[in-house]
Amino acid sequence: MRIALAQINCRVGDVAGNAQRLLAAAAEAQAAGADLLVTPELALSGYPPEDLLLRADFLQDCDTALRQLATETPLPMLVGHPQREQERLYNSASLLRGRRIERVYHKHCLPNYAVFDEVRYFTPGAQSLVFACAGLQCGVAICEDVWCGPGVVQVAQTQGAELMLVLNASPYHLNKQRAREDQVGALAARCHLPIVYVNLVGGQDELVFDGQSFAVDRHGLLALRAACCEEGLMLLDVDKDRAGIRIRSADPLRPLLDEAAEVYDVLRLGVRDYVEKNGFPGAVLGLSGGVDSALTLAVAVDALGPERVHALIMPSRYTAEMSIVDAVAEARSLGVRTDLVSIEGAFNTYLETLAPLFAGRAADTTEENLQARIRAALLMAYSNKFGHLLLTTGNKSEIAVGYATLYGDMAGGFAVIKDCPKTLVYRLARYRNSLGPVIPERVLTRPPSAELAADQRDQDSLPPYDVLDAIITAYVEDDRSASELVAAGFAAETVVRVLRLIDRAEYKRRQAAPGVRISARAFGKDRRYPITNGYHSWEAALHTRGA
Repeated sequence: MRIALAQINCRVGDVAGNAQRLLAAAAEAQAAGADLLVTPELALSGYPPEDLLLRADFLQDCDTALRQLATETPLPMLVGHPQREQERLYNSASLLRGRRIERVYHKHCLPNYAVFDEVRYFTPGAQSLVFACAGLQCGVAICEDVWCGPGVVQVAQTQGAELMLVLNASPYHLNKQRAREDQVGALAARCHLPIVYVNLVGGQDELVFDGQSFAVDRHGLLALRAACCEEGLMLLDVDKDRAGIRIRSADPLRPLLDEAAEVYDVLRLGVRDYVEKNGFPGAVLGLSGGVDSALTLAVAVDALGPERVHALIMPSRYTAEMSIVDAVAEARSLGVRTDLVSIEGAFNTYLETLAPLFAGRAADTTEENLQARIRAALLMAYSNKFGHLLLTTGNKSEIAVGYATLYGDMAGGFAVIKDCPKTLVYRLARYRNSLGPVIPERVLTRPPSAELAADQRDQDSLPPYDVLDAIITAYVEDDRSASELVAAGFAAETVVRVLRLIDRAEYKRRQAAPGVRISARAFGKDRRYPITNGYHSWEAALHTRGA
């Protein structure tokens, strides 16, 4: 038996377009001699369709497309789709064969954590699906079914399954592929059953599906791993003899990428698909000469090409000359057109206009934030005039503690490095330079600064970034309390200060642009904290210190 695995990029809501992508994969699979095509979870609707699933017309369009697909596929296909039966909605996989919908499986285990909220929409299934194909008995499961225990696989095995086919829409986060392979490999070894895992690829708002479809043999050993962040059709040959089921692939076993390379590819794919799938002609961003905007520019150019990216360099009285020089060098190295637009005149006008209102008060962060907001107004004007998507350049460290200006540098349509801590930003920048130097070395070595005041440095008011990022990770991603962080060795004063900043910045983050999720818990769909919130774990530590 030859199985084709369709690692394809589907667009949420584009039912007709997704059907055509499935048919194109089916034609390619037939030409390669495949007996069966396996596609990702909800491939027909795209994943996650969210509240589109509440629309009767959308569900009807999915049903019509599924029936049409059954009549047109040139070989048997296992396709993911939503299906309404009576008053219940299911996350389903149908076997299309003989010009009809032969069998249907409904996902049993519905995830309701992190970015998943399938319980909002779907009813869990209860029946197994095992079907014969080319002399083998194939069982079917959908994504979470292989994460919630061995039950689904074991039941299929008791019904004769010799091989499991799993349809997935598994979004990326750091170390996710190792977790997938470990989980599925252990399950295969436990049940002594080969498992084929087909994953979606592509960007969908904050989520990126990284592909990396794979297959493990009955011992849990890897037989196939597809590319990261690339579409493709993989072929898997399955043989049956007295020793049992053997699987082998003619496709090379793709190596796991190191962390920086993998994250960079995910960011690039996330930007490309957000721009392309939403119909923007290109992207614009502010280029400061700092590492954050330099990395954002590089990702945008690698995603879209230099001709579709534009950068504005917007100096003020506090901008160092070397920042302008470095920004120009970054743009030239990537072939990007820039415009130099000073904000000094506008800044002076604002200061003069506000002088009567601010009389008797010393300058503070208000005047600093004015500069960021002037720059945002210029960038949004460019975006409006030319239709380009405005990319914001703030990193997770800044967004976590509120060191990003609301309606200033937070303003924009897509936040490329929103989920990348500052320490990771530097690693990604060095990785990009390893592919061809584009970011000047002094950008990576000089102390970071927002350059909104004289002689300003980030570390004047924040802990060192390695300390800050470790606290943010522990508190935001791992839900560690202030007392746990102090017990882990962080200074109590630093913990209280950082956690207070994180809690108080929630109202800002709620207004931030969406951005690529790369951590196990990003700001946005993952972490849903109330803005008005009277619970703060740092208060106990504060009172203990008598502050």
